[in-house]
Amino acid sequence: MNTRSIASHPAAPSLWAATAPAAPDTPALGASVSTDVLVVGAGYTGLSTALHLAESGARVCVLDAHAPGWGASGRNGGQVNPTLKYDPDDLVRIYGAERAEPLIDTVSRSADLVYGLIARHAIDCAPVRAGWLQVGYTQHAVDGMHARARQWERRGVRVEMLDRAAVAARIGTPAFAGGWLDGRAGGVQPLAYARGLARAAQGLGVQVHGGSPVVALERQGMHWIATTAQGHRVQAQQVVLGTNGYTDGLWPGLARTVLAANSFIVATRPLGPAGDGILPGGETGSTSQRLLLYFRKDAQGRLLMGGRGHFADPQGPQDFSHLERAVALMFPQLGPLQYEYRWAGRIAVTRDFMPHLHRPAPGITMALGYNGRGIAMATSLGRHAAALVAGSSAAACPFPVTPVQPIPLHGLQRFYIAAGVAWYSLLDRLGA
Repeated sequence: MNTRSIASHPAAPSLWAATAPAAPDTPALGASVSTDVLVVGAGYTGLSTALHLAESGARVCVLDAHAPGWGASGRNGGQVNPTLKYDPDDLVRIYGAERAEPLIDTVSRSADLVYGLIARHAIDCAPVRAGWLQVGYTQHAVDGMHARARQWERRGVRVEMLDRAAVAARIGTPAFAGGWLDGRAGGVQPLAYARGLARAAQGLGVQVHGGSPVVALERQGMHWIATTAQGHRVQAQQVVLGTNGYTDGLWPGLARTVLAANSFIVATRPLGPAGDGILPGGETGSTSQRLLLYFRKDAQGRLLMGGRGHFADPQGPQDFSHLERAVALMFPQLGPLQYEYRWAGRIAVTRDFMPHLHRPAPGITMALGYNGRGIAMATSLGRHAAALVAGSSAAACPFPVTPVQPIPLHGLQRFYIAAGVAWYSLLDRLGA
């Protein structure tokens, strides 16, 4: 039996928590139960898995230490980007065409999956699908992005390759040398999307319980037994772990397969008419820096700016000052701004920058590691995890099913991240 301590990560007040529809009722598990599939984690991965399993007729129970969307699923920037860190041609080189092309196609359709679920289940999450702008400061960076755009264009994706003037018109700043538009992408209210997935799953009979941290998991005969902190037990034929950046020691070695990095976000007050020239088409955007910035406006006209922060959870407004400086440099025409919200969430970065799908023992499936692309990738990986649990073969899954391989010297992850921030910041300055 594997036991663990329960970490406490107080939820910071965020724009999304302040503006999302009310959370569904997800009371703590109050008694021991038996089910077909237990899902641990009520973020996008777990909820997508549960929803797709329920559609196939499975009995599903979801347990979360907090509430649906409490982690990064409710704290991210709300960008629905159907891409990986690798370009399509890179994936073909890594996996070979026969293996890579189904993966590329699945990634490309991941935004369709998100918006399809939103439409089918009438999820109230302010969905906008105006595309994603990736922009760069130098012509060298822009040339690389245009090459990326052409790879997707060859696969039927609607793209636009943009010069400095075109980017300035779309974003409202002359700061960038150019970029490209990915027409598949868009934005949502991310916590509202998570809560909508939870409601949709409940509507299909899924039992969703917040405030029910799983502290032990063990095999007994043909079943898995999960025990919560309150002492209740769930007996299940299969278990899916979908805890991403908040993964702990429930399964030996799993937490050491990812680096849990903080992503920080600030949001202004609604800009009003002063913001009419900023992202007037409703696109989302991000830079091509190694330590990227990402930005968008919400449904009420607030400007959001996000990016990496230090390893520790933020302690005060001073920890977000780098993002507020970025807003001032990018949009000086706005003048001094007031910020309504500052918050952070943990993303899971994998060593190979690919989402990870593991099946280390009979009846156990794990999906995590979205490297900052969680809305589209976690929703998609949850769907394919559900297919595996329902009996589909690993060979038929477009995502590779790999062994659990902890990152060497994982205990030094704080130093990895700090050194990476310093090194990549230096490279970006030299590139400028």
